[in-house]
Amino acid sequence: MTRVTAAPAATDPGAAVTRGADARRVTGRRRGGKRRQRLEILLFVTPALVLMATFVIYPVFSAARMSFYRWKGFGPMVDFVGLENYLRVLADDVFTDAVMHNFVIVFASILVQLPLGLALALLLNRRIRGRGLLRTIIFVPYVLAEVIAGVVWFQLLQPRTGVLERMLSSVGIPVPEQGFLGTPDLALATVFVVLTWKYLGLAVLLFLAGLQGVPDELHEAAQLDGASWWQVQRRIAIPLIAPTIRTWIFLSMIGSLQLFDMVWILTGGGPANATTTMATYLISMGTQRSNYGIAGAASVVLFLIGFAMAVAYQFLVLRRDTRADA
Repeated sequence: MTRVTAAPAATDPGAAVTRGADARRVTGRRRGGKRRQRLEILLFVTPALVLMATFVIYPVFSAARMSFYRWKGFGPMVDFVGLENYLRVLADDVFTDAVMHNFVIVFASILVQLPLGLALALLLNRRIRGRGLLRTIIFVPYVLAEVIAGVVWFQLLQPRTGVLERMLSSVGIPVPEQGFLGTPDLALATVFVVLTWKYLGLAVLLFLAGLQGVPDELHEAAQLDGASWWQVQRRIAIPLIAPTIRTWIFLSMIGSLQLFDMVWILTGGGPANATTTMATYLISMGTQRSNYGIAGAASVVLFLIGFAMAVAYQFLVLRRDTRADA
């Protein structure tokens, strides 16, 4: 049997030219699409970059430049002192106490607000009567402006005239002569109680959102295996929302380091610098005493402490979450 082999078709020059033109058009469209995509990204990102450069990057560099001069806030900065302002800040007992107060609030927030917020989130995640109302009551303080909340608590805690102290005295609970905010040994703890009331709602909201993301099938399977409600929460729910907990801890740490408005309204950093934070220290040195060089040095130290803690927490704790997502 003779095998017949088909001869190769002759190349059509017109078809080759057409295919080449189509390929160039496709390549041109891809390039044009990428160019438009880059322009769109640039269009949407530019306003945010401008705002960040204006209100974040420029003030940071201005504070860093200011920290090398002895400057009272007016006239040109010509009295260059080098690192003298930093040495004065680090040698100031008021500033070192302020750093300690910030770290006390950082650790107290984690030790108190974390278990309390998690317990409330676990409770509000159950089907109970009035759950929506309870969620609103817990979250409302966080929505209030710090100025409003601070003024309200300042009035409540006034010695001899405040509503809260009158209530405590009426039931036989001893009240300090200078009030809770006026007693150095109690002022920082009182401020922390107000901070817990103010910011606990954020922790509850984040934890509750994480708990509602846990599949119901896991709860049902564990209950069928004989696990109690607490065992289900401890073995399944809480481990699954661990990334949310770690994120809240990060936000709480940074917020505690930057704490200013509530302390400034309640105590102004007093009494006897018992509640001074790094932010109130630099504001006091800058706007009240016109030592803007020292205030700039204090702000740079605050920035470096916050940046170091953020980077360390990112690499030591949050990195596991990004690896898991990858």
